[in-house]
Amino acid sequence: MNSDVKNIAIFASGEGTNFTALCDSFRKEKLPINVKLLVCDHRNANVLNRAKKENVPTFVINFKDYPDKAAAETVIAKKLAETGIDFILLAGYMRIIGPTLLAKYEGKIINIHPALLPKFPGRHGIEDAYQAGVDETGVTIHWVDSGIDSGKVIAQRAVPIYKDDKLSELETEFMRLNTNYIHKS
Repeated sequence: MNSDVKNIAIFASGEGTNFTALCDSFRKEKLPINVKLLVCDHRNANVLNRAKKENVPTFVINFKDYPDKAAAETVIAKKLAETGIDFILLAGYMRIIGPTLLAKYEGKIINIHPALLPKFPGRHGIEDAYQAGVDETGVTIHWVDSGIDSGKVIAQRAVPIYKDDKLSELETEFMRLNTNYIHKS
């Protein structure tokens, strides 16, 4: 295989719309990226079905099966090494990456976050922006560090919040725009 091709793992926890958008974008743009593995922390997540359709192998891990996060991340790191992973993309992965994975993949982990960082970090970026009554939220692509959504920003795109928006409508619109943004990035 061409040494310029990067083997990546995508980490996701839920529906998998970002996973599909990323795979579509890599294919469409003919990028030198090989999605070698999906890492998921929920055995019933729809993203697993999406990975199957993309012919991407999956690795499901239940953190409750391990004494602590470090032990679970050690197992993940071993799987990543066995698979020859160069880079990690977090696409709707609802866990904070801990020191074990950060040490092995420092400077090689990117997150897609549903807010205009540094505002509204954490799990509920869209809902937090909506509840705060701001007139826009957005998507941020950033490097992962030891903080919560505190890594250096790579790119951002705003998503307007209209006065008559309902939270569910905003979340749907955000996902549509976020998918389009991934395709264009």
